[in-house]
Amino acid sequence: MNTLFHSDDSALSPQRVSTAALLERATERLAAESDTPRLDADVLLAFATGRARASLLAFPERELEPDTTGRFAALVTRRANGEPLAYLTGRREFFSLVLEVSPEVLIPRPETELLVERTLARCVSLRRPKVLDVGTGSGAIALAVKHALSEALVTGADVSAEALAVARANAAWLGLDARWVESRWLEAFAGERFDVIASNPPYVRSAEVCGALKREPRLALDGGTDGLDAYRVLLAEAPNHLHPGGVLLIEHGAAQRPELVALAIDLGWRVAAEHDDLAGRPRVLELERSGVP
Repeated sequence: MNTLFHSDDSALSPQRVSTAALLERATERLAAESDTPRLDADVLLAFATGRARASLLAFPERELEPDTTGRFAALVTRRANGEPLAYLTGRREFFSLVLEVSPEVLIPRPETELLVERTLARCVSLRRPKVLDVGTGSGAIALAVKHALSEALVTGADVSAEALAVARANAAWLGLDARWVESRWLEAFAGERFDVIASNPPYVRSAEVCGALKREPRLALDGGTDGLDAYRVLLAEAPNHLHPGGVLLIEHGAAQRPELVALAIDLGWRVAAEHDDLAGRPRVLELERSGVP
């Protein structure tokens, strides 16, 4: 076993070690857990040292102090044991925004940026559009929309008070004005209507919330036996909360589109558009009410 990265951090050698050697050993240690072990090692070393990645990579011969090496080794061990990188650093980039994240919220994924893009496309021709992000978590979707379209009136809703605390902290950190409402789906919005309702709801089948996913909040992932429980609620409740001509935008799993389209049509929705992510996987549906101009 590599003496620098024992699972027992007390075995860490106090010696000064070069940046290049640290990164090489960390990459080896992370290879079994991560699909991007070298990138993870780079990010964790930058976090442990407080230096930019570019600075670390520019001087591979630089030797680091033992306490810095110890901090890095502890982070590498936690990552090798399956802890998500974003939870270790407390940060995640999304739609060019740096967001705080914690184990209380789902880690924003790059494919969800498509949902933001489609929300912005539906808002661009509207004056002061009202946008609701249901299941906001860290506030990623709501804040990305507000940052790109400052005149939008943006609300983020979540059933988790802990998640909303993270969203509020992100809004304050970024200097963005949004409203945050604790709500189980749309229950708290009686009599209120929006131009766009966007949601990345829990859609993983209960039996498939396993492996690395178990490190993230189950509330934000578990979509029930068939993964469609959240959609049934959204499709039933959203019509009472959309202006005429409004749209419901939902992210979904790659294999769920046929079932979801059938469910939406059965409940009186019209599929206005279907969108695939950059990997070519079905990802977002735009839904409008049938017969509503």
